[in-house]
Parts: sequence; C-alpha cells; structure tokens
Amino acid sequence: MRITKRTNIAVRLLMYCAANGDRLVTKSEIAECCNVSENHLAQVINQLSQLGYLRTQRGRNGGMNLARPADQIRIGDVFRHVEGGLPIAECFADADNSCPLKDACRLRVALTDAAQAFYAALDEITLDSLVCDNVDLIRILQPVKCAAA
Repeated sequence: MRITKRTNIAVRLLMYCAANGDRLVTKSEIAECCNVSENHLAQVINQLSQLGYLRTQRGRNGGMNLARPADQIRIGDVFRHVEGGLPIAECFADADNSCPLKDACRLRVALTDAAQAFYAALDEITLDSLVCDNVDLIRILQPVKCAAA
C-alpha cells in the first residue's frame, strides 16, 4: 500500500502542531521545517480544519493548533479521512475498472483484508504516542532548529 503525499503531509503537520502545542504555528514555519510546499500545505490545512483536527486563526498573529488533544487523534482515522475512498488497486475502482478477473479474483478479498488490518494497526496509534517523549522528533520540530536547517 502506498500512502499519498497528502496523507504524508497531514501527519507531518499534525506532529508539528503537537510538538509545538503551547502556541499557534504558521504555515511558513511548517513548510520550511517539514520540507513541503506552502501550496500543498494550504490544501491539507484546509482539509484538516474542516475535518476538525486543526483550529485556524487568520490575521497578523494568526496560525493554527490542534483542535483536540493529541491523545484523542488516532492516526488510523487521519489516514481514512485524508485518503478518502481511494481504491488500493484498479479492481476496487467503480469507474475505470477494466480488469477482466474482477468477478473471480480472490486477491481482491485478500487486499481488502490487508487494508483492514493496516487501518486497524494505525487505529492503535495516537498522535500523542508519536510525539510524547520523542526527544529526537521534538528537536527536529522546534522552530529554532527548523530555521537553521
């Protein structure tokens, strides 16, 4: 299974916000520290705020922070919400499915089971567990460190 760039950015963004939970963080500092374009980041910020993961504040002193505690954000949910209904393989797509084996293929069942196991494993992980007591990660995600990188 391949994770989309959007989901990768979403998890980096949430980890950054969790690591800097004592303040509002800006799009530009996240983009610099997490090595993502501000355009892609803006789209993900919008999506995560609509999904209730982020709280945003406009204006000169604006920024964003987590909309709920990090221990209440399950990574499996983030993946499901951000990935949406993307099919794992062509045979899962309603449109553009030209696989002649789809009606008899047992691999489709195995892939469905594998995807469910993948998300179940991620459901056990909270954002807090990724960040809490992770000294090396916190060091990377601190604004001073990011500006020097």
